[in-house]
Amino acid sequence: MLLCCKFVYVTIYAMLKKIFLAIIILFISSIEAQAVRVGLITDAKEIKIGSSVSAEIYDSLHNRLLYEIMPMKVYEFKSNGNELAVMINKKPIGLGTNQIKIRTKEQGFLCSKRAWYRGEFIINNWGGTITLINNVGLEDYLKGVVPSEMPSKWNEEALKAQAIAARSYAVATLSAGKHASKGFDLVDTTADQVYGGASAEKERTTKAVEDTKGIVLVQKDKVIPTYYHASSGGQTKVWDSGSSFLKSVPSVDGDVKKNGHGVGMSQHGANNLAQ
Repeated sequence: MLLCCKFVYVTIYAMLKKIFLAIIILFISSIEAQAVRVGLITDAKEIKIGSSVSAEIYDSLHNRLLYEIMPMKVYEFKSNGNELAVMINKKPIGLGTNQIKIRTKEQGFLCSKRAWYRGEFIINNWGGTITLINNVGLEDYLKGVVPSEMPSKWNEEALKAQAIAARSYAVATLSAGKHASKGFDLVDTTADQVYGGASAEKERTTKAVEDTKGIVLVQKDKVIPTYYHASSGGQTKVWDSGSSFLKSVPSVDGDVKKNGHGVGMSQHGANNLAQ
């Protein structure tokens, strides 16, 4: 009887373990599949974009093909009343819509702000000003964040910690709808995370992103916004005393002076620990 009960217990444990692993795999898969919309330019009167390969302009509202973009050529988009216009031979050609998407016809990159980007561009004309958004897969987004936030020559374990922190922050911020009223999820500056697109990518940081693919920090089944900073001067801080996942702890920054808000992970501290 005891042997039978033990067999049943082991069998149930094995089943629960498989179910738990399946849930974790599904959770990670859903994280991997997410896309983020990064606000690159806001409140502009005109923007310039290009493509490394042939690309197409679509009406976002009706998914209707409007125009084809030639590779390695600069195109200027302007506000044309309540619509968007593209400059062709120095003349504005109205596109008949205030929202467009630009997609490459084959694998390639789009260009703006003197940088190359993966994914697609979204251009909106709201109230007479233009917003440029990079719609890109989460993991590809992180490939442009990690080297922009941490030196690629640092210890690989520190780079992995940075990748997990950046991924967790992105997913948590996306869920919170911080910039939803503007049509995007994150900005490409320190107001969220510095994002340099494909132009910023480095081999070692890309490997750190791939080695931690889909991994985020979670508390009570909710992804937490994992804040980080350059160095905390020996002791990290918290935003407020009511935070449930942030604690003030000693930080092994070495002799590096305080740089940043001091909340969450110290990047210099992470590298020292990794070393």
